[in-house]
Amino acid sequence: MRVLGVIPARYGSTRFEGKALADILGKPMIQRVYERAINAKNIDDLTVATDDQRIFDAVINFGGKVIMTAQHPTGTDRIAEVAKKIDADIIVNIQGDEPLIEPAMIDE
Repeated sequence: MRVLGVIPARYGSTRFEGKALADILGKPMIQRVYERAINAKNIDDLTVATDDQRIFDAVINFGGKVIMTAQHPTGTDRIAEVAKKIDADIIVNIQGDEPLIEPAMIDE
């Protein structure tokens, strides 16, 4: 069984524009989330899903995997697009604004 973790990320947040790229001790938030999520034992593959070139470039720069998507109103819609492109038995939605997420919580 293949488990894919997807971190939806967009730049145009209404309350905190650019949140995914907000600096947290020298790293963008999306990198902090990715670095925590990649340590989940039950995730076989991890990717960021975004419609923004700035986020795409940031993920590439830190060595993460990223997929460019169309614009969507919700992260769930963004993940649905990724689900059509990548073969996986289970897809886990990992929120892009949880830089302190515990990998063990993802495994549950």
